[in-house]
Amino acid sequence: MKKELYFRGKTMEDLGKLNTKEVLPFMNSRQRRSLKRGNSETQKKFLLKVKKYKEGKLKKPIKTHCREMIVLPEMVGILIQIYNGKAFSPVEITHEMIGHYLGEFAMTRRKVEHSAPGIGATKSSAAMSVK
Repeated sequence: MKKELYFRGKTMEDLGKLNTKEVLPFMNSRQRRSLKRGNSETQKKFLLKVKKYKEGKLKKPIKTHCREMIVLPEMVGILIQIYNGKAFSPVEITHEMIGHYLGEFAMTRRKVEHSAPGIGATKSSAAMSVK
């Protein structure tokens, strides 16, 4: 038995049938204001790619630099590769991501991992002979 998925009281099937204007009441105020202003040209191209991918005309995962795009219900279940400044990070869109920005899921900074200090880094290592 499959578990029913909900987003703010609506099932995912109901949300998938709604257009962008009808989804607005379910978004937070920042996302609602951003969507009311309309999409930029890059966001419109991205949504066209999503539509083609859903129809089956596009086979490869969608690559995008559009980190400011808000995740909409029509994107759920798609593998999107989001640019993080160096490479494309693959992200599988789930129902919990609705209303968030794509950039939140592709981190631009990594954790710094240092190795052992080099010769001359400390006073005690300066006395060591160099081979």
